[in-house]
Order: sequence, then C-alpha cells, then structure tokens
Amino acid sequence: MPITIHKGTSLLNKQDIELFRSKIFDFYLQNGRSFPWRKTTDRYAVMISEIMLQQTQAERVAPKYEAWLQEFPDIACLASAPLRVVLSLWSGLGYNSRAVRLQRCAAIIRDSFGGIVPGEPAVLKTLPGIGEYTCRSIPVFADNFDAAAVDTNIRRIMIHELGFPEDISPAILQHAAEALVPPGRSRDWHNALMDYGSLVLTSKKTGIRPLTRQSKFQGSKRWYRGKLIKELVSTDGLFLEEISEKYAACPWDIDEIINDLISEGLVERQKSTSSGALSMLKIKGS
Repeated sequence: MPITIHKGTSLLNKQDIELFRSKIFDFYLQNGRSFPWRKTTDRYAVMISEIMLQQTQAERVAPKYEAWLQEFPDIACLASAPLRVVLSLWSGLGYNSRAVRLQRCAAIIRDSFGGIVPGEPAVLKTLPGIGEYTCRSIPVFADNFDAAAVDTNIRRIMIHELGFPEDISPAILQHAAEALVPPGRSRDWHNALMDYGSLVLTSKKTGIRPLTRQSKFQGSKRWYRGKLIKELVSTDGLFLEEISEKYAACPWDIDEIINDLISEGLVERQKSTSSGALSMLKIKGS
C-alpha cells in the first residue's frame, strides 16, 4: 500500500518520499557537520544540547556544552548545584530561564526517575522546559527513536521542498514529517535535515518566515534582563536602590523586570544585614 500524505489537492506518494530522502541524505554524506553532541548517545548529554540549542546557534552552543558537561557531568551534579554556578555556566546563551527550568528538570529526574532521563516522549513532555519538539528530539538523537521532531528548520524544508502552504497546521505537518522518517535512521535523518536547513535552505534564501520571530535583542527587555542577571551572578547582590539608579535609562519598567525574574525563580529579594535593612536583589539561593 503506497504511503500518501495529503498536500493541498495532490498526494505525496512513496516514490516522492524516497526521492526526497535520497536528496537529503546525499547532501548530508558530503556536507554533514560535526558537533560534540553528535558524538554521544547519552540521554542526559543530548537533553543538555537540545535545551541549549533552542533559539541559539550551534556554533555558540558547542563550547558552552562542553564546559557544562565538565562542570555537571550527570543529573545529580546539575540538580544539586548552586543556581549562581548554573547561571554562570549558562551566560552567553540567552534566555536564562531555560537554565532554571533545566535545573528543575534535573531535580525531578533525580527524585522521580532514579537520575535517568526518560526516553518516552509523553513522559519527557511533563518535565519543565520540554515541549512538543524537545520531547521527541531527545529520544531521536539519543536512542535513534523513530519519531519526527519538527523545528523551524524542518518546517521550512518541508514547505519549500514538498510544496506545503506556509499556513499548514502543525498537526498536518507533524503527520507528514512522521511519514518521512526512514525507519531505523531517525538520528541521521534529523541531523541531515538540520544541516540542509542551516547550510542550504536558510530563512533568508527561501523567504519562509518562522512561526515566531525574535525581536531586536540590543535594548530589548530580554537584553536588560540578561544584563541584570549577569551583574548579579558576579556579585553577592545589589541594592534595589542601586539597581534603580543604574537602570534609570531603561525604557522598560525595571521593577516589572525584577518581579518577573523573582516569579521565574532566578532571583530573590533579601534584607541586608549590614546596611540599615536595605533590600537587596540576589541570585536565588546564593
């Protein structure tokens, strides 16, 4: 029985699928990239790389990934580490809340799964910071699990190469992606697609926009959040009055930024013991 995927008014049959697979694998054979996370099948290491690679370029992730695994070689080390150390190692990757969720994830895995990262997508999806893509990508890259993990690169490739409309629903796209995965070669297939999307079918070249777009970083609220966290990581804390003065030119409400960081578990307010009970802001737990 032929494999068919509804694609507008036409059908993508088994021959189309085989031709597409051959094209991607032929490219990968000649142009496949090498990254440290591609040299391991350890589920913890793969989980770290997949969280780091969210919205961050692979070339920037590589040195951070290796330094991270030296400092936190397993779930237990990460779960028990001071948040200040975790954030210090994460610095430069952006979106510091990812590091907080990653450590919470490690604590749950330590306490509920014997320190072993689960391999089932449905279970992974219940953990902090792991969504539809990552719950599949972890077992795909660690265990060669036959499933489709669709990120913005793979979505762009499928739209461009297979003629899907840009407004295709995530559910239909996921169904199509599942049919394209060559049985027993899921890890290679996803690596090949990632490289093809990064080196050939870029967003700029195709004009296909991602579902969500990042705003300009410099001067954004995210930029000020990162700047404040970086300062707090390098000190024992800052007085709130000092922060207000330093960030007087911030176009965003600095109190709102502080409250957001507190609610996300990144920082905490604390009364100073030596400066007339003035309130300080510190990395949580430091």
